[in-house]
Amino acid sequence: MAAPGPVTPGAPFEPSQPPVIEGFSPSIYSTPESFKEKFLRKTRENPMVPIGCLGTAAALTYGLYCFHRGQSHRSQLMMRTRIAAQGFTVAAILLGLAASAMKSRS
Repeated sequence: MAAPGPVTPGAPFEPSQPPVIEGFSPSIYSTPESFKEKFLRKTRENPMVPIGCLGTAAALTYGLYCFHRGQSHRSQLMMRTRIAAQGFTVAAILLGLAASAMKSRS
C-alpha cells in the first residue's frame, strides 16, 4: 500500500471562521446581519414568541413584587400565570418551527 503524499493546505485553518467550501455559502443572506436586524426579522417571522416572553417576564416581576409586599394569594396567582405564559411561549416556538419546516418543504 502506498503512503499518501504530503498535504499542503492553500490557507492556514482558522477555527473562528466557517470553512471555505467552493460553491457553498454558510448563510442564505448575502450580508451579515446585526443583532438588531436579526431580532426584527425573527420577530416578524414569529411574533408570538416575544409576546410570550414579555408576558412571562411581566407575570414573574409582578409575582415577585406581590411576594415582597406579603400578598401571598396574588403572588401564587402570578406564578401560575407565569407558568401559563411559559407554556404559551414554548407552544409558539414549536408552532413556528413546524411552520418553517412546512414552508421549507414547499
